[in-house]
Amino acid sequence: MKTVLQHDYYRISGKWEKNPFLKGFMNPGFRFIYFLRKSQSSSSKSIIGIVYRFILRHYQLKYGFQISAKTEIGAGFYLGHWGTVVVNPKAKIGKNCNLSHCVTIGQTNRGKNQGVPTIGDNVWIGTNSVIVGNVHVGNNVLIAPLTYVTENIPSNSIAMGNPMQIISNEKSTEGYLNNTI
Repeated sequence: MKTVLQHDYYRISGKWEKNPFLKGFMNPGFRFIYFLRKSQSSSSKSIIGIVYRFILRHYQLKYGFQISAKTEIGAGFYLGHWGTVVVNPKAKIGKNCNLSHCVTIGQTNRGKNQGVPTIGDNVWIGTNSVIVGNVHVGNNVLIAPLTYVTENIPSNSIAMGNPMQIISNEKSTEGYLNNTI
């Protein structure tokens, strides 16, 4: 049975490796994901858990990823470019999700959408996109660059713009998600 880290590495390389850290070490996104996954799988009170969280914090500062070990993220997570990715610790992200740089997945503290987003499987989120509030992004969704998401997006859709427009498309992520699991 493949591990979550092997799935994450497969999204980058298209190859299965027994120990993906050795081959993925040169990729900053995977290096961050490696320590994120290790932090998630170890107790925050154990010595190794503390070490993993310390290293994760180092990479958060170095690469600009603000993704907590508390964030629930499915297998096949992909960070294509490093720099200024902010994800609320309470957000939920499904499998095969791509996050581009300058993406924010955040919380709204007031109004009808008070809460945090839930992102489905096979979702591509473009550069400078913002997803805030208690919104649900379906499966097989492409969120175009510079999109401000404050309402639900159904599965098999393309969302774009500010104000956001939704276009139904069965092949919305075709060509955008490589090496899906």
